[in-house]
Amino acid sequence: MDHQPPEVEYGVTPLEVMASMAGVDFVRAIFEGRLPAPPIMQTVEPFDSSAEPGVVVFHSIPGFRHYNPIGSVHGGYAAILLDSAMGLAVHSALPAGTGYTTLEFKVSFIKGMTRDTGPVRTEGRTLSVGRRAATAEARITDAKGRLLAHATTTCLVFELPATSPVGS
Repeated sequence: MDHQPPEVEYGVTPLEVMASMAGVDFVRAIFEGRLPAPPIMQTVEPFDSSAEPGVVVFHSIPGFRHYNPIGSVHGGYAAILLDSAMGLAVHSALPAGTGYTTLEFKVSFIKGMTRDTGPVRTEGRTLSVGRRAATAEARITDAKGRLLAHATTTCLVFELPATSPVGS
């Protein structure tokens, strides 16, 4: 598969814009390019992204730029994908005016990746979303459906302020 990532604008959406949208609408707006993609995603260049309430899926291609000193893809690449998928899955299940932050996550690396792995699929799915806490899981699989890594997270859920503080 020869994939060229689309032109993507990276940036941070103003808090008042994020707070005004239901979570699934916010995540879809990022995936569709109507809102800027988070700058961290420049490192993994996701594509073919989708969001439903409580579930997000995106694809990425590990490359040489993701290598660690021992000649394979650094675990941080998988951690970015998994943490992003779990966080966005949580966000996609939240009502307008609500935010989240990751309290902890655990990653298990099952099979190493190299630049020859090809496209990988990351799916994040909520397990429980409450008023104060949410849990989610995510999996990375290769084109043959083999599990490469998986993770779980706990997130703090909170009300977003209506406007940004002065001077920030």
